[in-house]
Amino acid sequence: MNIKKSILVRVRVAFLAICLFACAIVYKIVHIQFLDKTNWKAISKERRVRYQPVFATRGNIYSDNDVSSGNESILATSLPFYRVAFDPTIAETQVFNAGIDSLAMLLARFYGDKSEDHYRRRIKNARTNGRRYLRLNSRQINYQDKKMMAQWPIFRAGKNRGGVIFEKVEKRFKPFGLLAERTIGFINVDKNGAGLEFSFNDNLAGTDGEALFERIAGGNKPIYDGTEVKPQHGYDIKTTIDINLQDVAENALYKALAKTDADYGCVIMMEVKTGEIKAIANLGKTKGGYIEDYNYAVGNQGRTEPGSTFKLAAMMALFEHANVNLTDSVDTGKGSFRIKGRTMTDSKIGGYGKITVQEVFEKSSNIGVAKLTEEHFGTNPTAFTDYLNRFGLGSTLGFQMDGEARPYLKSPQDRSWSATSLASMSIGYELKLSPLQTLAFYNAVANNGVKIQPIIVKEIRKADNVIQTFQTRVLDEKICSDATLKKLRTMMEGVVENGTAKNIRSNDYKVAGKTGTARKVKNGKYVKTYSTSFAGYFPADNPKYSCIVIIDSPKGVNVYGGDVAAPVFKELADKAYARDLAMHKPLLARVVPNKESLPDIKSGSLDDLSLICNKIGISNHSKSPDEDWVYVEPQKRSLVFKPNPVNAATVPDVTGMTLRDALFILENQRLRVKVEGTGKRVQRQSVAPGAAIEKDGQIVLILS
Repeated sequence: MNIKKSILVRVRVAFLAICLFACAIVYKIVHIQFLDKTNWKAISKERRVRYQPVFATRGNIYSDNDVSSGNESILATSLPFYRVAFDPTIAETQVFNAGIDSLAMLLARFYGDKSEDHYRRRIKNARTNGRRYLRLNSRQINYQDKKMMAQWPIFRAGKNRGGVIFEKVEKRFKPFGLLAERTIGFINVDKNGAGLEFSFNDNLAGTDGEALFERIAGGNKPIYDGTEVKPQHGYDIKTTIDINLQDVAENALYKALAKTDADYGCVIMMEVKTGEIKAIANLGKTKGGYIEDYNYAVGNQGRTEPGSTFKLAAMMALFEHANVNLTDSVDTGKGSFRIKGRTMTDSKIGGYGKITVQEVFEKSSNIGVAKLTEEHFGTNPTAFTDYLNRFGLGSTLGFQMDGEARPYLKSPQDRSWSATSLASMSIGYELKLSPLQTLAFYNAVANNGVKIQPIIVKEIRKADNVIQTFQTRVLDEKICSDATLKKLRTMMEGVVENGTAKNIRSNDYKVAGKTGTARKVKNGKYVKTYSTSFAGYFPADNPKYSCIVIIDSPKGVNVYGGDVAAPVFKELADKAYARDLAMHKPLLARVVPNKESLPDIKSGSLDDLSLICNKIGISNHSKSPDEDWVYVEPQKRSLVFKPNPVNAATVPDVTGMTLRDALFILENQRLRVKVEGTGKRVQRQSVAPGAAIEKDGQIVLILS
């Protein structure tokens, strides 16, 4: 009995404990649900609602056009896209029931991924379950699609009554596609990148705002409670790039690379006086062709031994240091010469023999330049490198874009300096420059010795207000004497007129420049793979643009700078010359008008005749400047324009006019015109001037 009684007591105690525990659970539930409800709701809301950033709209990047006139070309901009979400609990029952079928049908047709029935069930289930946020589709839509959707059933009631939520997402868009892609650059989520987007990110990015978002099933729903901070949108930047010249540069470079199966290439073109870069193209070889994968014009991968384009710097040092004249003779021998244990060769088999300094440069004789350098600097190579540093070739330019390569000039104090280093440097080896640094040096020669800092961004703007303006900085007021400049420019013109670049000689304008062909280094040894180049400026007599072209590792028979790189320069120069009428003005000066003999002009448009006379320097006067049509009366050495009125009711006098002017006047008088004879001017007209115009009348013009 004691055992049974003991077991019964234990069971009752256990049952009582379970009952007490159950009561405690019920009490806690009641306490949390009713007595402590407010506190727990606050905690829940605090965890579900939080501030999140509202991203600022990134600024635009413009080409070098007139922004204020509205004719600018946008290189990069941010376009709004939207994700479509829905709060199905907001719409009134009548509105929801009346529009759900049509809305489901429109969604199915627009997205094309799910059936109409799928969208209908999904929305209805969300409404029944009280879901306040439903992402309808992950696909982003553009602004036009947003405007269209805003008119759909239920949605047309708006955000507050219809429940539609358009979540804005901005994407970077480049209207010109891949044009100047690397120069424009990019910025990623980690704030790393390249090009203008990265270099000017602080200006373009703006300042993000913030707003409350509620975390609910399916995503985050914005809460507009008045505490949100609006974002400060980014500034725009205006570049110096001319979109038309950029297009020509990239196309010409692409054709040259594809033709020679080269590894990569770059082109830079800038204005001589302002330092503004008008085109900068970089193309690298990939499996799919050539793309802008790196900024070879500015960065470290484009920093190479320049080869013969550096001979301009060597000659500048020679002219500054010694009394060397263009007519002095240099014996280059038979194309092979030994200098301090190293055999140096020229490209011509058999050599050039005894030639002038001018011809040394025109023919790009390695032996000639090296012998001159050894003769005047052999005992003091430090003087040579000091000149190079004085020319600014050992320093960076402080370019506006990040990633500018640091130039390398060997010094006699370096451990790697050898007995042949001086001769090697004189012809562009044992040193490294980026294409932009080489171009800045050539530009200084074109700019009368003033070396300036290239720029690629002109302005930072907020709408029409200019926040900051950038102008080029003078790096050196005079890199050499005027006498040296005169010799250098004469030599560079000779390269195109008679030397290694005579294939790009133009009859319309003069070009000055220098070709370059440098051997590449592989596994520590020079191999027969070349980096070809051409650097110069035009028009040579009044330089407007300077330009450099680099084609790396071309394949084929003709792999010299004059054959590969120079034609790209020519194509770009022709385009720039054709569209810049200011460079054509000197041509007009070549035509000397004969003011002793007046042109045989009878009559015509006052504006046209006056313009022609002013252009060719003929004195002219008008007795009635408000008249459109005039007679011409010669008086000694001038022409006098007298009114030739055109009345609506009478036949005008068109004798002496060009056929074009006569047709314009007569057909506007509703006369049918018949033309007889050949010639450019009207000799006679069949109906006398001043006669009344008959309905559907005809007039015959006899030309001579």
